[in-house]
Amino acid sequence: MKGLARIVGAPAGRPAAGAVRRPALTACLAAAWAIAPVAAQTTVLGKQVPARPDAPAVVQTTSVRATYIVRCAGCHGLDGAGSRVGQVPDMRQLGRFLQLEGGREFLIKVPGVMGSGLSDREVAEVTNWVLDTIAAGSVPAEHRPYDAAEVARARAHPLVDVAAARAGLLAQGRARGIAIDAEERPAARP
Repeated sequence: MKGLARIVGAPAGRPAAGAVRRPALTACLAAAWAIAPVAAQTTVLGKQVPARPDAPAVVQTTSVRATYIVRCAGCHGLDGAGSRVGQVPDMRQLGRFLQLEGGREFLIKVPGVMGSGLSDREVAEVTNWVLDTIAAGSVPAEHRPYDAAEVARARAHPLVDVAAARAGLLAQGRARGIAIDAEERPAARP
């Protein structure tokens, strides 16, 4: 309570010159500090809501790039680099998955895509935009763009174990000499 009194300008002991005691404010702050852990607990320990592909969009966008920024860049970054700390995949080499059996389907079945709240058409548009821009250097020449019907078929058969599916694709890539993850690629020469 002494520390709290200092915060509101009434030092412990006797007030300094010009300081005014604010008992009501001190009592309010003490009550807030007392209930803060309870309030934090209810927001942190609440029930997790499962991701839904039909979740309504809160923000309306007017371009595919804007949709990427609003729905994807928060985790993957504007440049698609992702984050090793957050285990967010780097999308700059996403086209390499297209060279692997099952890689094309994997890209549109990952939880971040399926639970994004985007329509089948929007998923196809954003995925195609990422492959045409952020991952352009990794896309095979024979790649055909995704369409809404393909995304709808993918939604009908979601991934059961994303980590196992990714590990299988990485192993397949290693066996074929296709490096997917940054740590698998040879370091650039000076």
